[in-house]
Formats: sequence, structure tokens, C-alpha cells
Amino acid sequence: MTNSIKIFTLFICLFVTEISVSQARMINLEEAIKLAQKESPDYQALLNRNQASYWRFRNFQASFLPQLRLNATVPEYSNFIRRITNDSGQDIFVTTNQSRYEGRLSLTQNLPFTGGSFSVSSQLERINVLGSNPSTGYSVVPFSVNYFQNSIFYNEFKWDKKIEPLIYEEAKREFIENMEDISLRVCQRYFGLLKAQIQLKISKNNLANQDTLFQIAKGRYKMGKIAENDLLQMELALLNSRNIVTTNTIDLKRTSQNLARYLNLDTENLELEIPKDLDPFIVSTDKALEEANKNRKSVIEFRRRRLEAEKEVANVKGNNRLNVNVRANFGISQQGDVFNDLFQDYNRQQNVTLTVAIPLIDWGVSKSRRKLVEANLDLTNTNIAQEKQAFEQEIYLHTLNWSNQRKFLETAKKAQEISVKRYEITKKRYILGKITITDLNIAQQEQDQALVRYLNSLEKFWVDYYTLRRLTLFDFRNNKKIDAADILYD
Repeated sequence: MTNSIKIFTLFICLFVTEISVSQARMINLEEAIKLAQKESPDYQALLNRNQASYWRFRNFQASFLPQLRLNATVPEYSNFIRRITNDSGQDIFVTTNQSRYEGRLSLTQNLPFTGGSFSVSSQLERINVLGSNPSTGYSVVPFSVNYFQNSIFYNEFKWDKKIEPLIYEEAKREFIENMEDISLRVCQRYFGLLKAQIQLKISKNNLANQDTLFQIAKGRYKMGKIAENDLLQMELALLNSRNIVTTNTIDLKRTSQNLARYLNLDTENLELEIPKDLDPFIVSTDKALEEANKNRKSVIEFRRRRLEAEKEVANVKGNNRLNVNVRANFGISQQGDVFNDLFQDYNRQQNVTLTVAIPLIDWGVSKSRRKLVEANLDLTNTNIAQEKQAFEQEIYLHTLNWSNQRKFLETAKKAQEISVKRYEITKKRYILGKITITDLNIAQQEQDQALVRYLNSLEKFWVDYYTLRRLTLFDFRNNKKIDAADILYD
């Protein structure tokens, strides 16, 4: 009966373990990254920012297309007393009681090669005078050609044509860089959980070993083969192992939540695969710098910031000493009391206005404004030169580090394998009574430390790989440029 109960209990334990394992979701590093690049909260925020930059650029492009617009007033009613000056030069008060209807259709086109705006419009207006002597009046402008330019010495459209495409290209590259940042965050969370899982398994195994060794030590103590101090030291190691298991269990829960929530998964019960080493490939510093200068956002950002500073200088120089704007209009019009009589014998309307503003005495304001923007341009160029140097140095140093990281990983892996063998040999020698408990504890500590160093080295290997991708926006593994379409639709 007792054996039957033991067999049944063992069967139940195996069944429960099998259910637990089957419920765990298996996932590897690449799958986790792909999930994060579609489901993580960081991706949703990036998508919103990318859409905003897209529509900003579309708005900029549309501003240079013809704009057809209809403005209407239907109606404007007014009934009040106002002051006017009559033909005799006297101010008198009159009562206004009228309604006004107006419609204006205009076609406007911005001209980037001049910096002005050209428009063609047509307008119709009707006024109804109400009260004791009602009357109706009409005014029509069949067509009117207009041109306006705010400054003939500064063309804002020309600078926008240079800067806005750079802003859009910068936003696209920033999107890819931020997607690679997501890969880095997933990699760190992934290895955080992987290390927690492995360390929990190791700590449980160490606890089982310590418990077995403690039972052996108690028997040897009763037989008088070891001192009480050795028994107490073994019991202390057993208690420490239990505390380590508890700590690692809590750490496993924390890291599993961090990864599962970031990937937007419906379970925290994850079983991670240990990433394999990448196939060997060589990354030269020259190739890394070449790809970074072609693909990174910073390269576009440097050009954009320099152009923005030059735009401010051009603006100040164009309007600082002499400001000239132009307004011109040509068209035909007619007015009268009968609507059908409006479209004949048109009156010609035309005007040209040239406004000039010249500061005669400004106590150095114009000069100081010009010197300020020139100093800002020099400062921008200096900052860009320093940032570019730091940019190239970061890529250079990281590429060198990446070249040696595989060697560090191989060394850490070999050290971990040696530490496992050494601990097994040391444990057997302790059981045979050939060494002390201190030697066994040292071997176990070295085994655990070697495992941690190997996992840390493996994590750094993969983090450095994805950092290299982010710094260059180039996939050296597949020898191709990283494109947004590859990330979104992979």
C-alpha cells in the first residue's frame, strides 16, 4: 500500500510538472524583439511621432500647390449708430440698418523662386439697406490678379525647401534608430529574465546538493569523523542556499513581469532560449563609419542645424537694414442697383504698393542683431564639429570593442565549463573526506561566479551587437542597410 501511494504521488508530481511546462510560452530573443517592435508601448509612441512628422511634411508639400478657397458671409446684419464726416467736413451721426452678403472665390499659389504669393480671385457683394427707405446695391469683381511679397531680400520659401525635407528624412531615420533602441531594451529585459531563470535553477540545484551534503555531514558527525564546527558551517551553507532560492524566485517574478508587459503578452510564464553565438563576421571601422555617415540621423541633423542657423543670418541680413515689400493688384469691377447690369462696362482697378523701411538711427540695434545671428552660426558650426568628432569616436571605439567581444565570450564560456567540472570533482572529494567544507564552498562560489560572468558576457555580446546596428543603421550579419519596411513588415 505504501509503495502504491508513493508511485501515485510521483505520478501526480510529474503530471503537474508537465502541465506547468506545457503552459509556459517558449520564446527566443529574435521573436521577443519582433514582438516588441509591433506590440510594445514604446512602438506605439514611435508610430504616433512618425505619423506626425509624415503629415507635417505632407502639409509642407501641399503649401506649394494651388489652394482654391471659398469665403462667404451669409449674412452680416448691422443696426447701430455711427459717426461719419459729411461733405462739409462736419462729423454727424447716422443710423445704419443693413444686411450684407459676400462671396469670394480665390486661387492662391506660393512661388518658391521669388518668395511671394500669387492669387486670382472673383468676388460678389450685395448690400440690403433696411428701414423706411429700403434699397439694394451690388458690387462685383469678375477677376482680380494679386501678388504679395513680404521681403524682396529674403526668400523664406527657398530656405524651407532646403530644411523641411531634411527634417522629414531626419524623422524617418530617428524612427529606425528608436526601433533599434527597442531591440536594445528587449535584449536587456530578455537577459534579465534569462539570468533569473538560470540562477534560480542553479540555486535550487545548490540547495538540493547542500541538503544532501548536510545529511551526510550529520552522519559523519555522529560517527565522530568531523568536528561540530564543520557541521555548523554546512548547516549555515544550507540556510544561505534557502535564502538565495527565495531571493532568486522574487527576482524571477520581477523580470518575467518586466518582459511580459513590455511585449504585451497575456502570460508571464515564459521559457527563454539561450541565444546562440552569431556566425562569425568581420566589421571594420572604415565600413562602420561609412555606413553611419550614410544612414544615421545625426548626419542629417548636422546639416539641418547648420541650414537653420544660416537661415537666421539670411533673414536678419535681408530685413535688418532695408526692408522692402511689394503688393500689386490688377482687375476689373462694377457696381450698381441692378444685378443684370453688373457684367458690362467694367471699371478697371489696379494698384501697386512698394513699402520701404530704413532704420536711420537705431543705436546699433541692427548691427547687434546681425552680429548675434552670425555668432550663433559660428557656435552651431563649432558644436557640430565637436559632436561629429564624438559621433565618429563612439563608432570607432564600439567597433573595436565588438571585435574583441567574441573572444571574451569564448573565454567566459570556457571558464564556466571548467568551474562546473572543478565543483563536481571537489564535491566527490569532500564526500570521500579528502578535503574540508571550506574548500567545497569555495568551489561552489567560483562555479556560481563563473556562471554569472558567462551570462553577463553573453548579454554584453548581444547588447553590443544591437548597439552596433543602432550606431550604423546597418545589418552586418546580412550585409544590408536597415530599412523601416524591414522592421515593420518583417
